[in-house]
Amino acid sequence: MPRIKANGIELEYRETGSPDDPMLLLVSGFSAQMITFPQELLDGLASAGRRVVIFDNRDIGLSTEFTNEVPPAPGDIINGLREGKDMSGEVPYVLNDMAADAAALITALGADKADVMGFSMGGMIVQLMALNHPDKVRTLIPVMTTSGDPSLPPSTPEAQKALTAQPEMRTADAVADISVDSRRVIGSRDGIRSSDEEIRAMSKACFERSDRPMGVARQYAAILAQPRWHERLSQVKAPTLVLHGAIDPLIRPAAGEDIAKRIPGAEIELFDGWGHDMPKAMAGPLVARIKSFLDQHKP
Repeated sequence: MPRIKANGIELEYRETGSPDDPMLLLVSGFSAQMITFPQELLDGLASAGRRVVIFDNRDIGLSTEFTNEVPPAPGDIINGLREGKDMSGEVPYVLNDMAADAAALITALGADKADVMGFSMGGMIVQLMALNHPDKVRTLIPVMTTSGDPSLPPSTPEAQKALTAQPEMRTADAVADISVDSRRVIGSRDGIRSSDEEIRAMSKACFERSDRPMGVARQYAAILAQPRWHERLSQVKAPTLVLHGAIDPLIRPAAGEDIAKRIPGAEIELFDGWGHDMPKAMAGPLVARIKSFLDQHKP
């Protein structure tokens, strides 16, 4: 897969579909490598007439790793915020920087702007792209994500524990076990969620491709220390479609609904049985809804 310089770093990326079609940029979630996107989703979006671009966010996968940067402990960031401190300068980077990466990638790949779709943390990033780099965003699709309003319902305790679980020994098998257990807690209902075998195989593929636990720690610090943006969302001008799982225990549906309420004219779709995961069974329903939205807002 190729790499390209953007915003002063190098980003590993891959394209699906015709380079002559309008770009659709997909932004991955917390700790997720780009290879976790189901090929069925990418192919479906490409067949809908888009040049689909995926990439590894900074510090994950094969993109630039911030090797010498050590983030504060999450508890220290949270305590600082409780004391009213701006913690954005205490961490290696925040989500604003990751939004600048994605905006620069659009330019580096020769496009003026793109439809942008982000999942979970990636959904936070694409909101910040629409706010900080509006000239790069044609349409906005935040998926299973939040407006950042701290008053929204929190994750269930079980979901939060699953998100931050760590294996005793950092081996491919141990990491895969954690992935399987986590997906049972935060993922979709049976029949939609990927099988344990599929989850295990993907986890091992990611581990073998790139294992960066400190990159994960830095991304978590970026989420915690990012200055809140929910009160700015009324400034978003891009046509917006919010997508969310109706049983998501990690980022509750109320968080997606809050985004849709704050962005003028935003549409929202909740999918029954969908949790906080991206199984291939969701590719068809998502592509159909996204295609309908994009057809309404052709370049």
